[in-house]
Amino acid sequence: MIDPSFQLKTRHRFIDYLYWNLVASVPVITACIAIAGISIFWFVVYLFLCITLIVVVYRFYCTHCPHYTADTRTTKCMFFWGIPKYFTPRPGPLNLFDKAVSLIAPVIMVGFPLYWLFLRLDLLVIYVLSLGVVGATIRRYECVRCIYFECPANCVPADIKKQTTPQG
Repeated sequence: MIDPSFQLKTRHRFIDYLYWNLVASVPVITACIAIAGISIFWFVVYLFLCITLIVVVYRFYCTHCPHYTADTRTTKCMFFWGIPKYFTPRPGPLNLFDKAVSLIAPVIMVGFPLYWLFLRLDLLVIYVLSLGVVGATIRRYECVRCIYFECPANCVPADIKKQTTPQG
């Protein structure tokens, strides 16, 4: 039996975008503080790396999502708002290469600052806890209602997937 109050997240609001970017900014800012306290050069490298990897994820992961493939000129999702759709929408499941890129890019972004964070154990604790909050919160509140059924992280109940055909 499906809970009658259950709803798929067919569209994000601007407040969702603000919330998720604020939540995700905590580990990034923590990493930036740790790196910048030791080396401005590596801080700039980290910022450049983050921007590059975000574009890579946008290209290889986001272009499959119904929020991206929707017939709009800009992206309106929990992490990207008002960004023009530079890349061709590719509805459907991720291929093996897209999955690999979509997994490796965040691993690099998360792993890169660890050297500097281990030099500042107080910031390492904040970093690890805030990453845990980001991951657990996304899993709990987004993945269970996500309309991108082909996403490897999607955990919408199978009975809802069977009776629902999401539209971007």
